Amino acid sequence: MSHLIPIPEIQQRIHVIRGKRVIRDVDLARFYGVPTHRLNEAVSRNADRFPDDFCFRLTPMESRNLISQIAISSLQHGGLRKLTRVFTEQGVAMLASVLHSQRAVGMSIAIVRAFVQLRELLATHQELAAKLVELEQKLEGHDSAITNLFEAIRQLLASPEPEHTRKIGFSQGD
Repeated sequence: MSHLIPIPEIQQRIHVIRGKRVIRDVDLARFYGVPTHRLNEAVSRNADRFPDDFCFRLTPMESRNLISQIAISSLQHGGLRKLTRVFTEQGVAMLASVLHSQRAVGMSIAIVRAFVQLRELLATHQELAAKLVELEQKLEGHDSAITNLFEAIRQLLASPEPEHTRKIGFSQGD
């Protein structure tokens, strides 16, 4: 099989748009080794396989935001002529069935693995964040108790002021 793109490089091309993790058509075309317009032609010919939760076109505002985030060519000066199409994990899996090449199948597997690793990493971070919140909540009530304990210790260590001037005990001269 021809050279596949490493998973970390694929993960760098995954963006969150409309609350979904997606990859741009231009990046997928490069991964699959086909021109972007050919990839989009295959999708258009098989539109029934690509519902909106598999792929969608970005709005002009989303395109501008993405351009500014990843420093791709501007929409002016020979940049993109059509709005970018992006693909979710399910859309990537479906692409392999419409592109009909061994490279497309291999790359789709690699891309889906990249999505899965990101999802697992996110779950790990969410678990860690939840544990930190739980620890903070446990310690929150203890802060004042610890402060009070230190204050009591300080008071015990401080030398007390005498309340009376008369000496206690026996004196031999009386």
